[in-house]
Amino acid sequence: MSKWPEKYVIGLTGNIATGKSVVRKMLEHLGAYGIDADALSHRAIAKGAPGYQPTLNAFGKWILAPDGEIDRNKLSKLAFNDPEAMSTLEDIVHPLVGQAIDVMIKRASQRVIVIEAIKLLESELRSFCDSIWVVNVPAESQVQRLVEKRGMRKEDAQQRIHFQSSQQQKVAAAAVVIQNAGSFEDTWKQVVAKWKELTPQADTVQMVKPVSGEFTITRGRPRDSKSIAELITRLSKGIKKLETDDVMAAFGEKAFMLLQLNGQPVGVAGWQVENLVARTTEFFIDPAVQMDKALNTLVAEVERASMDLQCEASLYFLPPELTSHQAIWKTLGYEAREPQSLGVPAWKDAAIESTQPNTTLFFKQLRVDRVLRPI
Repeated sequence: MSKWPEKYVIGLTGNIATGKSVVRKMLEHLGAYGIDADALSHRAIAKGAPGYQPTLNAFGKWILAPDGEIDRNKLSKLAFNDPEAMSTLEDIVHPLVGQAIDVMIKRASQRVIVIEAIKLLESELRSFCDSIWVVNVPAESQVQRLVEKRGMRKEDAQQRIHFQSSQQQKVAAAAVVIQNAGSFEDTWKQVVAKWKELTPQADTVQMVKPVSGEFTITRGRPRDSKSIAELITRLSKGIKKLETDDVMAAFGEKAFMLLQLNGQPVGVAGWQVENLVARTTEFFIDPAVQMDKALNTLVAEVERASMDLQCEASLYFLPPELTSHQAIWKTLGYEAREPQSLGVPAWKDAAIESTQPNTTLFFKQLRVDRVLRPI
């Protein structure tokens, strides 16, 4: 019997650089609640989290970075070259990740849950999943992605892939295999088809949300990529010039909220949720509209969607023309901050990773009850 009988749980796996996160994001666009178990494992050993001290006790203080955080590069090099060390680390981390996943699923409003985990099939989580999905690409594509996107040496990439369990074994265990060596559109079509086939009763994202006054919020879809690219290019006055393919590729990482006035697009928010942190990296509003009402409407919907994904914090990276409206942002609960001033490591890391030139970070804490607090 399922551990969460009121939910439909998809277990999503595949080896490194196959594109699991892209497929998870696609399922989130369709209305699922996504959980990145690997990101939770990083949070479990962050300073102040319950796995921090046990990890130091097991491996020693030499794995610490100057700021007192565990240096994941040092730890991963040790674990990936020593099966006993990997087993020790997993014994510390996996129970904590399991507890966090249980909390998140139980409080999720969505009926369909997607758990992304590279070692899903080797863990207890497998038995709790209603369907196993595997993302597959040829080994040479994995190596190429690790070299180009993560800056690994080819030899290191090959070693990392070799150390992991067989991709063929994962494919053999799957109910659904998503081939992700082609274009975004090809992968999207596969995901949509399998979603409809396996979860015809699943919830879907509400695409148009009526709001007060004449404003409406529309959730963008990949088919809207051309209009989204034109809108961002226009509202940024060409500073952020995007093509259709740029937006299509971005759907593998983020979602877009479109603000409309009398049916015409006047604003856009490009945002993503990773590791329970919402990051809005594209945020533009036509200066000709009533700014306080437009800001309130668009921010409120991004926050609602972020809270629906159980986010702990919301980060906005704003251009100068929007940071000038300090009074409005203050009423919305946001304040300008430096990334290093954010106390929770996951929040700070998200802010540093997403910082863009000529933008200011505005921060708001969305919830107090965080997962993976010290036990």
